[in-house]
Formats: sequence, C-alpha cells, structure tokens
Amino acid sequence: MAKYEFKMQRLFLRHILADGARIEADRGQSNYLLNVLRMNDGDYVLVFNGSDGEWLAKISSNGRRECALQLIERTREQTRPNDLMYMFAPLKHARLDYMVQKAVEMGAGSLKPVMTQHTQASRVNLERMEANVIEAAEQCGVLSVPEVLAPQPLSEVLAVWPDSQPGRRLLFCDEGEGTNNPLLTLAQIKETGPQPLAVLIGPEGGFSDEEREQLRGLDFVTPIPLGPRILRADTAAVAALTVIQAALGDWK
Repeated sequence: MAKYEFKMQRLFLRHILADGARIEADRGQSNYLLNVLRMNDGDYVLVFNGSDGEWLAKISSNGRRECALQLIERTREQTRPNDLMYMFAPLKHARLDYMVQKAVEMGAGSLKPVMTQHTQASRVNLERMEANVIEAAEQCGVLSVPEVLAPQPLSEVLAVWPDSQPGRRLLFCDEGEGTNNPLLTLAQIKETGPQPLAVLIGPEGGFSDEEREQLRGLDFVTPIPLGPRILRADTAAVAALTVIQAALGDWK
C-alpha cells in the first residue's frame, strides 16, 4: 500500500469516489480550499470518503467562490475499519473536542457517549463530534472514519451488552483498581486470544460506588488501572488507548 503523503492537504467528501469522477465542492469546501488554504485552479488535493480509499484530485476553478474536484488516481487503498470501541462520559465543549480528536488519532473505530451518575454534561452535540472526527481524520491520514454512536445511559448499555456486542470485552478504566500497572491485566487478556474490545472512561468525578460494583460484577468486564496518578478524563483517554493499542491493538 502506498505511504501516506504528509505534505498534501486532505479533504473528506460525502461522495462516491471513482476513477475520472468530477465532484462539485459545496460552498464550505470551496471557501476552505480557495480562500482559507489559498489554493488555485490546477492545484492538487487528496480526498477520501471513508469507504473508497484516498484519491488525488485536481482543483478546477475560475474564481474564488466555487470549484470542482477532478479525480486523477487512487493513491491509497481503503483500510479496514478499526474494531476498537471507545466509550466515555461526555465532557464539556473544548475538552470533549480534544478527547474526540485524540481518540480518532489513537485508532478508535467507534465513539459512544455514555451517561453516568456523575456525568457533568447532560447533552451531547453529535454533529460537533462528527465534525471533530472528520477534522482529525483529514489531518492525520485516517481513511476509515470512526462512527459516532448515539449516547445512552451506562446502565442501559450494560443491560444489553451480551446481545448487542457479542464476544466483545469491556475494559473498564478504574482508578480504584488494586494495582497501578495495566500491562499485567492486558497480558492475561492477550493469552486468551484475539477478541473485539471496548474501553470505558468515566467522568471527572469518577464512577459511583453503585456503577463500580455493577461493572465489577459482569463477566464481560475487565477493570484496568491507568498508573499511580489520578488523570483528567481527557488525559485518561489518551493513556488508556495508548496502552491498549500497544498491548492488544494494531501497534503490534
């Protein structure tokens, strides 16, 4: 597979991509290419849609308001979607934006907000989440765009887990775990063989005693620590995804 071209601009398109296709950019995309990036007629950009790979496209424009994209050739084949599910208690605005972007960079295949007893943000802007997912994918060369799932109360997610997520193990990041080293637990999971995984990060106030007891009583849940320090929720997300990808994920 061709290597990622770091220097070229990338643009996500909601169109079928095929050899020779000509795509009319919408107003926002045209403004971004022509006025924000200051690109011109005849310049090239990389485009992707999450299913048809990455393509080299030539910009066609006779002004600064509208442009079209002429697909030239496929530069990278489509990659398989990542299977790692990232579940988290929503944060507020900027810190949630950061968390979503980092989850995409770290290889999450889907993102699911879950409402816990101590969750501070009562509403989730899914359109904003999707925009941050796409921005991170554009900037980091990601081809398989993670899916943004609808928020649910944690109790409801756990109640239907064996049917909705058959065979998937839930890694519950618990600051109350008796050890500080997650690698010991992850090594034990690795010995059981490959299996789909999900990781759960709690809110700033942590999980309630009731939630912790419920999680620890489920046979598809494995609690793991994240070191000797208390981490903010957005930092915990990066730490958890890093160690899980290194031990069990696609860093092998």
